[in-house]
Amino acid sequence: MSAEAETLPGQLPGGDKLKEIGAHIARVLIPVLLALIMGGIILLILGKDPLAYYGYVAKRGLLTWGGLQETFTRMAPLLLIGAGLIVAFRAGIWNLGGDGQFLLAAVITSATAPVLVGTLPDIIVLPLCMLLSIATGALWSVIPALLKARYGINEIITSMMMSFLGTSFANVLIKLLFWDPATTVPQTRTLPVEDRLPRLGDSTVHSGILIALAVIILVHLMMTRTAFGLKLQVVGANPAAAIHAGLNVSWLTIATFAISAGLIGLGGSVEILGVFGTVRADWNPAYGLLVVPLVFLARFNGFGTIGFVFFFSALMIGGDSAARRIGVPNHFVLVLVALLLIFLAVVEYLDHIRRKKAR
Repeated sequence: MSAEAETLPGQLPGGDKLKEIGAHIARVLIPVLLALIMGGIILLILGKDPLAYYGYVAKRGLLTWGGLQETFTRMAPLLLIGAGLIVAFRAGIWNLGGDGQFLLAAVITSATAPVLVGTLPDIIVLPLCMLLSIATGALWSVIPALLKARYGINEIITSMMMSFLGTSFANVLIKLLFWDPATTVPQTRTLPVEDRLPRLGDSTVHSGILIALAVIILVHLMMTRTAFGLKLQVVGANPAAAIHAGLNVSWLTIATFAISAGLIGLGGSVEILGVFGTVRADWNPAYGLLVVPLVFLARFNGFGTIGFVFFFSALMIGGDSAARRIGVPNHFVLVLVALLLIFLAVVEYLDHIRRKKAR
């Protein structure tokens, strides 16, 4: 037998495989580095020190125990949103209604949790609130799902419209139905701290981060290792072939929307049960669209998404502190996200040209 390992069908030779892995890593890291470099140039143009800005970001978001705890806490809802987006994007569906699904689920959680506490056993309250949030998110996706499944209407438009309606409806619910009469500002009743998700040890990190990590790993395994996940990916890759193979494309489309929106809704519940305990009117963190580039950078990989969400969470936590210290707007982080999207698109285009020439 030859000393060289035989190449099985469908596998790349050793050198080609290493090259492919290197190219994949480059496609991931290059947009991040370019976004940071261009962000630094913008800071220089504004007369600010980019090294000081990034230094404060790293120190606050990663290098202090308090900041690291805030980073892990911020990760929980973002990971759950990422899990929902992975399901949708791998199935070829653009669920861009995440903000509405997230916010409505958060409002329903904050309205029901204080009522259920003391009425039901404590061990039941939090899981029940999470199930309600999943149902709320899934329910809010029904209209775009049906329009896509039955009439082929573009889900980008319908899901974004439902997101706008969802955020507005959430405010209406708070102001007209769930307003806590004990407060002068429109907000729901506050869930006592002792009734929220338990903390991990002596830290301020709540156990929702464990739920989020478990969910995104399970989603990754479902989409890559199960027959159901394979069916969803076939539908996304080629709906005509899926129909020819006997798959119920309409049902799978609706199921994809329900799972995706339900997981995003769970993110809203975890954020309330773990951090805030209440929702004020006009509160909208707008996490939905922020997670989209992270999921794309991770190539819809659950483990990769964990890494990018960690990086982005540290950037968000550290960015607030850095902005105050060097005198730039708090939302400069969003500029970095925009740059990340631009460079991601450029790198994808160049890689597409490279592959085309290689053929």
